Amino acid sequence: MYFIACPFFKIFSYNREHVMPAHNFGKHLPCWNKGGRKACRRDNTFSVMESDMHNLVPSIGEVNGDRSNYRFASNNPRIGQYGNCEFEVSFKTKRAYPKKEIRGDIARIYFYMSDKYNIRLSKQERRLMEVWNKQDPVDNWERIKNKRVFKLQGTINKFIK
Repeated sequence: MYFIACPFFKIFSYNREHVMPAHNFGKHLPCWNKGGRKACRRDNTFSVMESDMHNLVPSIGEVNGDRSNYRFASNNPRIGQYGNCEFEVSFKTKRAYPKKEIRGDIARIYFYMSDKYNIRLSKQERRLMEVWNKQDPVDNWERIKNKRVFKLQGTINKFIK
């Protein structure tokens, strides 16, 4: 069960979270230096990356907002920041700590985005994603989502086998 941390934030809204934040895939584009995400919305390349369904997952508005563009890290999330939701955001270290059961999913999305759009992952980020990919194998939900995205978008995440 999810409990709100801030009653005035997007508490009852669900939205689509970019697993790889827009900042990560937009910052190398010229439009990003002219106004960030808002300026890039007129850029075709950015629009395709931003709307790629392989990189979108449902999220609680508050969690999505708190996560911002923080990098993922491996500590076990403490329960309580978002009720029983196993996810933690550290504002001090600017890191997000997902539960173990979805870490491989995150890794395969990062590999897909990196491969599809030529986005460079840092050595540290790549190592973390490789570990997560091994620790949390592909599950049935990932396969189903991959097929559904293919039907709608025409692309497949080849890292989901």
